[in-house]
Amino acid sequence: MLLFRNLVAFNLESMSYHSQAEALIKETQSRVTAARVRVLAFLLKYSRSFTHNEIEQELGIKEPIDSVTLYRVLDWLAERELIHKVAGADQVWRFSAGSAHASHEHAHFQCSKCATITCFNKVKLPRNISLPPGFSSQEVNFLIKGICPQCC
Repeated sequence: MLLFRNLVAFNLESMSYHSQAEALIKETQSRVTAARVRVLAFLLKYSRSFTHNEIEQELGIKEPIDSVTLYRVLDWLAERELIHKVAGADQVWRFSAGSAHASHEHAHFQCSKCATITCFNKVKLPRNISLPPGFSSQEVNFLIKGICPQCC
């Protein structure tokens, strides 16, 4: 996968997760911090979404991360579209990273057993949703609930 930002190409597949995270953060022209790199590298490593608590627990195995710092880092990464943030049916935010999240215009599937959320980038979504006069849509979320292949 090649990432083009500011006319610079990164071959992310040949880079370590840490290096990928660092390169992506640098491209935002913001400060590269250890916490940002650590969280983004963790999310790049996995092809699934995690809650704040799951990320805190996983990262805390090697070295604890402050809960407030983690919230700030996750918000910062989501604002810059380096990660994907989606609320599950339980209204708990989940975070993931990777090339599949170039746009929020896709459906999400949440497993009723394991609560894992998967992005469905190739599922066709309705384009025109009619709203009553005076209403203006800013965002539409598509959440499909069911059982994932791992839990069947």
